[in-house]
Amino acid sequence: MAATNDNGGDPQPIGVFDSGIGGLTVVRAIRTLLPNESIFYIGDTARVPYGSKSPATVERYSLEIAAMLEAEPCKAIVVACNTASSVALDVLRNTTSLPVVGVINPGARAATAATRNGHIGVIGTRATIKSGAYERAIRALRPHVQVTSRACPLLVPLIEEGWLESGVTDRVISEYVRPLLDANADTLVLGCTHYPLLRPAIQRVVGDSVTLVDSAENCALAVRYLLQAKRLEAPPDSKHELRVALTDLPDQFLRVAEHALQLDVGNPAICEIPHAPVAHA
Repeated sequence: MAATNDNGGDPQPIGVFDSGIGGLTVVRAIRTLLPNESIFYIGDTARVPYGSKSPATVERYSLEIAAMLEAEPCKAIVVACNTASSVALDVLRNTTSLPVVGVINPGARAATAATRNGHIGVIGTRATIKSGAYERAIRALRPHVQVTSRACPLLVPLIEEGWLESGVTDRVISEYVRPLLDANADTLVLGCTHYPLLRPAIQRVVGDSVTLVDSAENCALAVRYLLQAKRLEAPPDSKHELRVALTDLPDQFLRVAEHALQLDVGNPAICEIPHAPVAHA
């Protein structure tokens, strides 16, 4: 149950999770748009990346992390992971008592508004692309839009290693997006919350004529709408905090958070995952 104070609103934090550092792009966007809100972020760094896992495994991971956020307690859960949003959003909404926001639908809405020639490209993890979640969301909004998708499994490991300005990374990006450019896509959805960390490099490769759609920025807009609709906005006098917990501490996490995102995450807590019980037939 949401907690309110004497000034109205809900001072409890927004819970945000991702497989690793990528979800901090959503955290940064939320803090920019909603500077009065506190955020509790969990990065499942012990099990990154989610994009190479099976849908059943991603669903289990997501339920485990969501249970941690609900126990915090948080007032809402933001699934700052395209892979988890594409395969686990429905089960999360059916399991938790908290409102849940994903990144797929906000990104799809922004892409359909941005395209000029009706051809949208989507890049993401293997699991996100295989799920077809973006295609379904985009065509639900504009049925006749053409969508060309491409899995980019090497990008998340490069980002987690902090290779944001490497020539190797530029060449990998070019290899992945070239077919989308050849197909004349004029809008490119960054269908993984890690990818905004490579936005300058991706823009260099695709050129200024291609519009990049950042799922992190559009997810933050959806969070604002949800808090307003549910009357869960923080009171004006709330002490806004950012707390970060990780399931393991990777070498590059703090450096990338500070230098690429200008986020001071302090000393992240290392948390133990309360494994969900295995269902038996």
